[in-house]
Amino acid sequence: MQDYKLPVSVLVVIHTSDLQILLLERADHPGYWQSVTGSQNPSETLTQTAIREVHEETGIDASEHSLIDWQIQNQYEIYEEWRWRYPPGVTHNTEHVFSLEVPAKTPINIAAREHLGHIWLPWQAAADKVFSASNAQAIRWLASKLTAE
Repeated sequence: MQDYKLPVSVLVVIHTSDLQILLLERADHPGYWQSVTGSQNPSETLTQTAIREVHEETGIDASEHSLIDWQIQNQYEIYEEWRWRYPPGVTHNTEHVFSLEVPAKTPINIAAREHLGHIWLPWQAAADKVFSASNAQAIRWLASKLTAE
């Protein structure tokens, strides 16, 4: 029996105080760069999902840094190539946006089965490089909030 993913996920934009953004290149789709993402497990809170996904994908313990739930949700159509991961008939996902500020030079240990590599980019370049429109929007929104403070 297949364990399907819940159509609820987190997007965690990891950044430094000077708005360098961490991006990861997907192993299942080379050339697709993104922030940390992942589906919620049953009985997990969204914050627990964000902490788990950040640790699984980067090795960073998000509980030791400033993890912020932006209280923003995006609903989007799941790419056709990834729908098999969800229950039959599920076509849309609700994504919850978080940010995580970490010190510059934080070591990154990517999950090789999920990602090919990582890069740190200034926020403008990162927003242009990600494949997901909601990811680009989250990076731009984060930059506007932090530069306004």
